[in-house]
Amino acid sequence: MNFRIRCAGKALLVVVAIGVLGWVVMTLWNWVIPALFVGARAIDFAHALGLLVLSRILFGGFRGHGGWRERRRWRKWEAMTPEEREHFQTAWRSGRDRRAGD
Repeated sequence: MNFRIRCAGKALLVVVAIGVLGWVVMTLWNWVIPALFVGARAIDFAHALGLLVLSRILFGGFRGHGGWRERRRWRKWEAMTPEEREHFQTAWRSGRDRRAGD
């Protein structure tokens, strides 16, 4: 029962967050864009959600894909020598173990 309540709470939080983000995008667009560009018009909530999804696809990626940050980290990892990789792994493990002990 507790698991279902947590899942429902998380789902509600996600829906509220999407609504708030959509409202923020709509408000910012309607405040800035028509003032900057002649002929630009205000958008409604549905268009704001579409713009939010489009910007997420173009600039943020989706969970699991990592986006440009993940590619940058992977390039740095590939550029490391085996000794540097081993040093990084041991430092990361010791930091993780230290945090687990707190």
